[in-house]
Amino acid sequence: MSAEKTVNGYVIKQIGAGNWWVCASSGEQVAGPLPSEKMACEVAEVFEDTPPPPRRRGEKDDD
Repeated sequence: MSAEKTVNGYVIKQIGAGNWWVCASSGEQVAGPLPSEKMACEVAEVFEDTPPPPRRRGEKDDD
């Protein structure tokens, strides 16, 4: 298994045989699986994560 790489603030990890993932710094998988490390790096270079929408007044958590 190769060492993890960081591209554009995202960590490139190999999880399983031939499965490459773009992960957030928190470890959350945000894109993948991808067939190669090169492709995962290319995706991470252009990936822009969108923040969740702001909460509206009166919204309550369902938890």
